[in-house]
Amino acid sequence: MIVAEQRRREGSASRGKPTSGRKPSSGKPSSGRKPSTDRRSGGPRRDERAPRREQGPRTRDQEVYDGPPLPDSITGKELAPDVRAQLRSLPEKLATRVARHLAAAGEMIDDDPETAYQHTLAARARASRLAVVREAAGEAAYAAGHYAEALSELRAAKRMNGATAYLPIMADCHRALGNAKRALELAKSPSVAKFPTAAKAEMTIVEAGARRDLGQFDAALRTLELAPLNSKSRESWVVRLRYAYADTLEQSGREQDALTWFHRTNAIDSEEITDAAERAAQLESRLS
Repeated sequence: MIVAEQRRREGSASRGKPTSGRKPSSGKPSSGRKPSTDRRSGGPRRDERAPRREQGPRTRDQEVYDGPPLPDSITGKELAPDVRAQLRSLPEKLATRVARHLAAAGEMIDDDPETAYQHTLAARARASRLAVVREAAGEAAYAAGHYAEALSELRAAKRMNGATAYLPIMADCHRALGNAKRALELAKSPSVAKFPTAAKAEMTIVEAGARRDLGQFDAALRTLELAPLNSKSRESWVVRLRYAYADTLEQSGREQDALTWFHRTNAIDSEEITDAAERAAQLESRLS
């Protein structure tokens, strides 16, 4: 995905671009003097014409277009080469601005997902027809908890490029929106069988969660047990898979088994992406 993998026409006055807030001139000629003329038109010079109207408050659309402030240190080159390649269809200045917003989103998505999302909206306002931009907006919306928006953006990206890598996130969005059955339908998509192992594990976790949402705890356990829980890999997908299994065991009332799997999760969770150690301690206290 775009912004997660990073840790990763602004040109002439274009249609739809918000006007800049410029200070109006006084427009008053000096008393007793005839206003001087503009050489090109014969009319009053620009600084002596009628005063301009004060700019009103910026609209919501203008604020979205502007986006959050961009740190000077972010150039857009932080993005992966394949992402930058997809921006080359844009005029150079616009491509740079879009790239900077996407790069800023990538840097902020873990610590400040809401601001990351606002950066992707600014990119989308400038380049909504690029799948890579819609994908980034969907991913950031998901991280910020805007599940309906995330689903809409990822659907748009999928229509544009036909990618199926978004399916686990889309399925989880359906879960968050209370549509567990739709999440299960996506989990059974034929394309899931062709997913790489890590992506399959993510979809398995979502599928098991949807089963739990429906009160089908035995089915959730069976779903997880068909996954490579005993893999010797220490990658994050194995950690997450084991944690989901331990959590489901506990929710099913199998606390002793859950304790075993929380310990097995903690044993490979060197980066502490879960609270498996804390959950194990709580269970031990309760079982002792």
